[in-house]
Amino acid sequence: MSDFQELKEELMQDPIFKKEYESLQPEMDITRAILNARINAGLTQVELSERTGISQADISRLENGIRNPSLALLKRLAEAMDSTLKIEFIPKRRRPD
Repeated sequence: MSDFQELKEELMQDPIFKKEYESLQPEMDITRAILNARINAGLTQVELSERTGISQADISRLENGIRNPSLALLKRLAEAMDSTLKIEFIPKRRRPD
């Protein structure tokens, strides 16, 4: 296990840290999804910039989690990467039957 994983597991024992970390999860998921989609499409940030009209610097900000994208921006990125945008709501717990 890496030092990072060990530290994360230790910190996740703190309820305040865990709540804050989990509150950031959606943003981290979007950031990771944008980066993975671009790489899977075989595009550089510059190429994605050219296809979308979004500056390379802004694409970098999106991939680094510095900028939160709008739904319209996510649609533009998906189209440029020849992808379909899918957003899901996943229940935290199952409802009793």
